[in-house]
Amino acid sequence: MSQDRDAFVPLRIAVLTVSDTRTAADDRSGDALVERLTAAGHQLVEKRIIVDDVYRIRAQVAAWIAEPEVQVVLTTGGTGFTGRDSTPEAVGVLLDKRIEGFGELFRQLSYRELGSSTIQSRCLGGLANATVVFCLPGSTGACRTAWDGILAEQLDSRHKPCNYANLVIPERGTHG
Repeated sequence: MSQDRDAFVPLRIAVLTVSDTRTAADDRSGDALVERLTAAGHQLVEKRIIVDDVYRIRAQVAAWIAEPEVQVVLTTGGTGFTGRDSTPEAVGVLLDKRIEGFGELFRQLSYRELGSSTIQSRCLGGLANATVVFCLPGSTGACRTAWDGILAEQLDSRHKPCNYANLVIPERGTHG
């Protein structure tokens, strides 16, 4: 049975905070993503915090990509240029296709708030095994900027002319 293309379809989303210092008590960025995704009507499948280690990040994201229950993976943290920032290296090799415009649009939106410092953001988006993955900076403001300016629309199956939600909804699998 096909769903009405004009009806909102909630997505099942996993959130990963990458940090050497954050705990469940002070994970403001992860909490901001959970707050926004649930307010939009999506379902949180799981939220985890992992230290900034390329292999631990890769293992967790790969597990979610392999899990049919997860349609979207959002990570926050580890996208900068310090020695420990390794999220793009961990996740990039898992992607079947990259969403090149995601980082470009994020930096354009972020430029309004941060000026030229936004060039240090190595945020990343892509598709792997019918799962869309977005890697966001670790700041709460950056997570809000990404959600409000890009993800809210692109994860909404009603957004026209196209969105990423319809690529991960099994019975659709198209941009429409």
